[in-house]
Amino acid sequence: MKNPIENLNKTFDSRIRLGIMSALMVNTEVNFNELKELIGVTDGNLASHIKTLEESGFIKVQKGFIGRKTNTTYSVTKAGEKAFKQHLDALEQMIKAIS
Repeated sequence: MKNPIENLNKTFDSRIRLGIMSALMVNTEVNFNELKELIGVTDGNLASHIKTLEESGFIKVQKGFIGRKTNTTYSVTKAGEKAFKQHLDALEQMIKAIS
């Protein structure tokens, strides 16, 4: 049988990416400032982690305007949802194997 640790997704190793994915799994979409506040990180730090998740195909970025202000929102993709659930399942299996 495969070791549960092998099912963990390296993309989600970062606590910030874990936070981003967790926020997006329970919200249809979240904008940049809301995510920044939820996770408690700087603009640059959040932006780099969002880029990694977007390049992996796990989140979708939508840019728009509210009045004259830019508004960027993020949502989880089907692939992102599947990968994150598999990651959480692997964590759960690891915990059960240890206890």
